[in-house]
Amino acid sequence: MVVEARQVAMRIFEDYTQSWHWILLALVIAMIVSLIFIVLLRFLAGVMVWVMIVLVILVIGYGIFHCYMEYASLKGEPGADVTIRDLGLQTDFSVYLQIRQTWLAFMIILAIVEFIIILLLIFLRKRILIAIALIKEASRAVGHVMSSLFYPLLTFALLSVVIAYWAITAVFLSTSNEQVYKVFNTSECEYSRETCDPKTFNTSNASAQCPDAECLFAFYGGETLYHKYLILFQFYNVFLFFWCANFVTALGQVTLSGAFASYYWAFKKPDDIPAFPIFSSLGRALRYHTGSLAFGSLILSVVQVIRVILEYLDHKLKGAQNKFAKFLLSCLKCCFWCLEKCIKFLNRNAYIMIAIYGKSFCTSARDAFFLLMRNIIRVAVLDKVTDFLLFLGKLLIVGIVGIFSFFFFSGRIKAVEDAAPSLNYYWVPILTVVVGSYLIAHGFFSVYAMCVDTLFLCFLEDLERNDGSAERPYYMSQNLLTLLKKSNEEAKSVD
Repeated sequence: MVVEARQVAMRIFEDYTQSWHWILLALVIAMIVSLIFIVLLRFLAGVMVWVMIVLVILVIGYGIFHCYMEYASLKGEPGADVTIRDLGLQTDFSVYLQIRQTWLAFMIILAIVEFIIILLLIFLRKRILIAIALIKEASRAVGHVMSSLFYPLLTFALLSVVIAYWAITAVFLSTSNEQVYKVFNTSECEYSRETCDPKTFNTSNASAQCPDAECLFAFYGGETLYHKYLILFQFYNVFLFFWCANFVTALGQVTLSGAFASYYWAFKKPDDIPAFPIFSSLGRALRYHTGSLAFGSLILSVVQVIRVILEYLDHKLKGAQNKFAKFLLSCLKCCFWCLEKCIKFLNRNAYIMIAIYGKSFCTSARDAFFLLMRNIIRVAVLDKVTDFLLFLGKLLIVGIVGIFSFFFFSGRIKAVEDAAPSLNYYWVPILTVVVGSYLIAHGFFSVYAMCVDTLFLCFLEDLERNDGSAERPYYMSQNLLTLLKKSNEEAKSVD
């Protein structure tokens, strides 16, 4: 089994050496498609959202059709009716694509996804109009703050530094152990089981007094205080990694929120927007809000480290027979997973309030929480509908790039069949391209999602603080005013 796994790993490595430049080209295409998609949303937000919804339904529909055609083409083929259970675990994954049950499972899964998406669109059709208005407003904001699309590059660079520091420290701690030798086979000797040095053992007193003594390797590690608590240093290193990574993420969220909030609260757009909103927001975050970001990141990091410790205990107690302990550990893991999700949600909205008002973390978290609770229906519907629409956008980009990659690497495009590399497993570059495309699309759409979340909170604040009078006019766009059947006594110019 070990030999087979090593052979599979070598074949996968060979596939990467043969196809790495095509993978890189596909990822560049994914980045270009994502950028084009964002730019098109700037001018055709409403049309693009509906086109995106239709295309996602068509892409998944084509996937169902393709799975059915593969399922039908394998009818009567020798060995195609073998079940996955009878086939067992195979190192050559292409074997699974030669049986009918695999394509039937794919077809059922895609059909369920298609049904759920259509059902959600039917029930949320009225709320989609307001969500489209928010996306249009976000498109205008991104259009006026185009530099925000490239801010994830800074976040990626800072996270790379954090990951590199954590990895170097973890490797140093892991390799700081040393070989420990002890004296063996001398139970009657006073030097029994003491540490020894194999280079000088033959000339030592132990060798002279105990002729049958041997200096043999005992274990890796050490008997100093440092070696005894080495695992604690590793956990501390993990804690620092989470804290720094969460701080970098929080810095990006506050920076983007500050830039987009300056757009929303500008009475005359774009005249009242700062000249360099991203740099201005980044400067404010570093100068005034570093402590709040560190505190919010600390809370989240503590919960994440506790989850790591629980996973470590679960691994250590894997062979334990105590069912109550396993149940308790599973409950704790579930509770802390939910707690982490809640803290991430609260932190994200607290950072937006920090960017808007410049208050402390606790005050901002409280204000954001009660603001969302007062508008819980809008939060549950509008905000999640926009998240769902942006997810469909990511799904569409991944689907387009993934389908073209599948046809190219599997040699099914006759025009470029000769250019396709000869691979052991053509699913290796396809899977890499799909994962990479999703990460690239997520990087672009994360800016858009942050913009939507910021404008959403500003929108709720605008509704509570203003009434449309000349003294307190609404700052939202005319499109949102029309959808909400509200108006300003003195209409303000909106781009």
